[in-house]
Amino acid sequence: MKSKLIALVLFAFTATTVALFPAYQRVGGMTSVVLPPTDPPVINAGVNDQSRIDVVFVLDTTGSMGGLIQAAKEKIWSIATTMASAQSAPEIRMGLVAYRDRGDAYVTRVVDLSSDLDSMYATLMDFQADGGGDGPESVNQALYDAIHKLSWSQDSGTYKAVFLVGDAPPHMDYQDDVKYPVTLSVAKQQGIVINTIQCGQMGTTTPAWQQIARLGDGHYFQVEQAGSAVAIATPFDEKIASLSEKLDDTRLYYGSNEDKEKQRRKLEAADKLHAASSVESRARRAAFNASKSGAANFLGEGELVEEVSSGRVDLSTIDKAQLPEPLQAMAPEEQAAIISETAERRDELQRQINELTQERSAYLEKKVEEAGGARDSLDDKIYSAVREQAGRLGLSYEADAPAY
Repeated sequence: MKSKLIALVLFAFTATTVALFPAYQRVGGMTSVVLPPTDPPVINAGVNDQSRIDVVFVLDTTGSMGGLIQAAKEKIWSIATTMASAQSAPEIRMGLVAYRDRGDAYVTRVVDLSSDLDSMYATLMDFQADGGGDGPESVNQALYDAIHKLSWSQDSGTYKAVFLVGDAPPHMDYQDDVKYPVTLSVAKQQGIVINTIQCGQMGTTTPAWQQIARLGDGHYFQVEQAGSAVAIATPFDEKIASLSEKLDDTRLYYGSNEDKEKQRRKLEAADKLHAASSVESRARRAAFNASKSGAANFLGEGELVEEVSSGRVDLSTIDKAQLPEPLQAMAPEEQAAIISETAERRDELQRQINELTQERSAYLEKKVEEAGGARDSLDDKIYSAVREQAGRLGLSYEADAPAY
């Protein structure tokens, strides 16, 4: 009987697609698309709210960037896990600014900073390389939007960084946009570091990317056109991905109708990535969710099992209408039994995922070592920047290499 009830509860809160409703804005004669913000940051689930990281990727999505975009889809979870490996287990928020150029389908698309990385990733999955082809791109507009249109932390102790990733220089001939030196001056005042990653070897891009990094107090890197990311499949990926999907199915949410709508969208994002992302990417996501910092992404807000099991919320104090619908007609004893059984199942799944994740990490370290290391990889270049820059604010990274 209990298993049937759990199935009903999980079915009631599972969806299959993510709907995006972009809002178009005209800024200085240029079209920007501001995608709906993901849920506000979660500052619970054991995350140290005194230690935070805000990172935004400003990504060229024109036709020549197909390989790098695919690499981003594959590696974003590894990057998050790397950032989460700081000794203080920081809260991780990520945002995204995709850009092309005037005359393309869009100039920029902005995804706000959020600790709900699932929703950010679900949006990233939809980006495809297209447009461009005429040299310079709307880099100025992309940087402007990254600094002005995202909800950056106002805490001076937060590590705040932009990674500008592209292969073409900025249009400096547009008369009605804000040029990057002005934007970078504002970024510096707000404590936001600007790093640049040049894909490929276009000669006109190099001096611009180097100057942007210099003015932004950041690092300049050059990688191959496809990004030079470490992409190694392991014998553990498929099992980890399967367990992670089962773990996601243990989430039960409560709250107001507005809360439940946000929670529904979060579950839809998870369903989308389970259905459409690679096995390796899903295994990387599971590794991030297994970290202390990843708990905010896994649980979200108003997760009933965690809050009741941890003692933060007394089940008897929750209004019946705010409970998951299948629980509303149950007696209190039945509700408690469902939550207890689900918590036990979750603990066992997490234990299995943690064990396999450790084996996966050891396997990857060995493979990278056998290949002679990965010092020129996108992974290592981002890690070196984060390690040095976040260290200025007291975040300590002791690992010699990033998570893969």
